[in-house]
Amino acid sequence: MLECRTPLETYDTITLGHGGGGRLTQELIQELLLPAFRNRHLEDLHDGAVLRTDHARLAFTTDSFVVHPYIFPGGDIGSLAVHGTANDLAMCGARPLYLSLAFILEEGLPVEHLRRIVGSVRDACREGALEIVTGDTKVVERGKGDGLFINTAGIGAVIPGVEISPRRVRPGDRVLLSGSIAEHGIAILSVREGIEFESKLVSDSANLWPLVSGLLQVGGVAVHALRDATRGGVASVANEIARTAGVGMVLEEAQVPVREEVRGACEILGLDPLYVANEGVFLAFVAPEAVETALETLRRHPLGQSARLIGEVTPDHPGVVRLRTRYGATRVVDLLSGEQLPRIC
Repeated sequence: MLECRTPLETYDTITLGHGGGGRLTQELIQELLLPAFRNRHLEDLHDGAVLRTDHARLAFTTDSFVVHPYIFPGGDIGSLAVHGTANDLAMCGARPLYLSLAFILEEGLPVEHLRRIVGSVRDACREGALEIVTGDTKVVERGKGDGLFINTAGIGAVIPGVEISPRRVRPGDRVLLSGSIAEHGIAILSVREGIEFESKLVSDSANLWPLVSGLLQVGGVAVHALRDATRGGVASVANEIARTAGVGMVLEEAQVPVREEVRGACEILGLDPLYVANEGVFLAFVAPEAVETALETLRRHPLGQSARLIGEVTPDHPGVVRLRTRYGATRVVDLLSGEQLPRIC
């Protein structure tokens, strides 16, 4: 197969694009980070590592949150940190249990803002039956921290019998999407840029474990991989899975759920919804015989009412994701070099 690839891009300094989940992020990981730390736990390039102990399998993950602004429609950096870390554990097939919480605070941050963020962390943990079991606080000089940043790490218990990994994706698997896309990114952008739309747009930030748990209970062995579509959106996640598993993928544009107000906002702003970040949506790669049961299960939960079958894994064009458009044409869905919207999570 002939393939036209973008020449390797070399930078002397880090850019915002290196944190966007696109091509620059992948190059940073593949060319600098992975070679330095390579081991069998990192090889899957999953949302977390599954570690085996004498009596159980544990999932372990870490994440940092630098979203700007740190208070946004539908949530704030506190609830986002809890949801994001819990979701990374859920994508490993693990029930989230314990979190660490580290604050980096900027001199001059209003105490009332911090009080709100702490309350959001507390409420999100209570909702998800999670405990903060350790933490840290640092303060940096005014102008060095943009208010506050949060780092979290999480531990969860992997459901017995469940094996979730990008490398388990195989030709014939169906691609399910748990809900409508692009809501988090557009909500952040509306506040950041002072844009007002007719309908109020809010982030979809949510703890996805209840939705994943139901899915695994009815078809755990048929669920081969899960990935929440955060930075870089559905397009980037699909590309990451395709490249890790060495498979091709065909997505159906007409089946991807996008709320009309979100679609309209993307058109006005010149954004492709497939690349816009989400915080309450995931892709599931399931065996074909389990598709109907999986969809019915997802749709019974409030977070999964818009779940759809959006594509199929193929043996053709390994590492390439293609999109069948609403008009019947087919185009390649590649990784963006950088990011449409920086500082989104």
